[in-house]
Amino acid sequence: MNKHIYLILFLISFSSLGQQKVFKGDPDRAFKVARELAFNKERKKAQDTLLLILTKYPNYHDIRSFLASTYSWDGDYEKAKKEFTYILKNNPNRLDTWEAAIKNELWSKTPFKALEMSNKALKYFPKNPEILYLKASAEDGLDNPEEALLTIEDILQDHPNHEKTKAYKINLIDKLSLNIIGLKSSVDIYSTVFNPMQFYLIKYVRQTKYGSIHSKVNISRRFESTGAQFEVDMYPRITKGLYAYLNFGISNSFLFPDIRYGAELHKSLPLSLEVSLGFRSLKFSSSTTTIYTGSIGWYTGNNYWSFRTYVTPGDSGASKSVALTYRKYRRDANNYLSAEAGMGISPDEDRFNLSSNATINLNSQKFNLGYYFTSKNEKNLWGIQSGISHQEISFNPGSYFWIYSFSLSWDLKFR
Repeated sequence: MNKHIYLILFLISFSSLGQQKVFKGDPDRAFKVARELAFNKERKKAQDTLLLILTKYPNYHDIRSFLASTYSWDGDYEKAKKEFTYILKNNPNRLDTWEAAIKNELWSKTPFKALEMSNKALKYFPKNPEILYLKASAEDGLDNPEEALLTIEDILQDHPNHEKTKAYKINLIDKLSLNIIGLKSSVDIYSTVFNPMQFYLIKYVRQTKYGSIHSKVNISRRFESTGAQFEVDMYPRITKGLYAYLNFGISNSFLFPDIRYGAELHKSLPLSLEVSLGFRSLKFSSSTTTIYTGSIGWYTGNNYWSFRTYVTPGDSGASKSVALTYRKYRRDANNYLSAEAGMGISPDEDRFNLSSNATINLNSQKFNLGYYFTSKNEKNLWGIQSGISHQEISFNPGSYFWIYSFSLSWDLKFR
């Protein structure tokens, strides 16, 4: 039905709004027209029509409830609240109106009021799954995910196949899982010169209200030797849109720096952009290497692009490396496909190439693919990555070898 037909029906039903103070016509027919107007992006005309009908039929609650919903959709939460209150005062047995009124409070960022209304609604509709679901949303909005989870459990006890609630339970458990343990195993296979090199990682992560803390043990097996490094990463939140990365690590093995430390600031920008700037320092027995790094990232829909560079000053000139990363997210941040292409060697990223002469300029190109996914209950996180590099040999400039890399990671989230 086009706009001209809407206008004809509007005129037939109401004559002239400018001349008519009280509605005269068929309210059901007029309500149908108003709904069609509202759903065809002519919300103001629809609201004028609904208000006019209510001058004659103030207790036509379906019309008043729909009017309130249009206000809520437009962000006019106070207007919506006024209309919902009128209806529920006169007829508190309207389930649809309770649901819409509670959603209006949630959308207006007033979860305490939404919780209060949910408890009132449950007196009329005990154990109703939709009202309980909204109650859990309000509890979650009040930073009480534990209470929200108990409410969700109440729903599933009586309605075990309530799909929306089952999905919300997984989300809450994930939110409440403040601890992570993880393992990672990697191998680099060289086309010549070196035997395969192995790398293992064991980690424990704790989420806090100030940010996350990652404690790690890195184990490297190469050059017929095995060494370990103990490391801590922290990601403190400074203010909205600004957080930091802090790092410190120690080792007594020649396979790692004696001491490493670093810091970086990350800042969110308009247009879904994020930039960062920081440094890494690696202290070896005879020297200290400082690496400067920066990045720019861009989120667009379910896609993420990141460009990062490392610059390592040295007596013979600066060593540089760049990498471009792409991620295609699926249902959340833990499920995605990744691809990375880069040139140059960074002593921070290419840890198997660490040496006290970390600023040597080597020609190198790499390409990696990764697939990351979670189990059905979101507690187990898996990652599979493979890559290929073409790299100049440090002790034989002009000669190259191929490096084939494979890694597998597993994280377990728990409360």
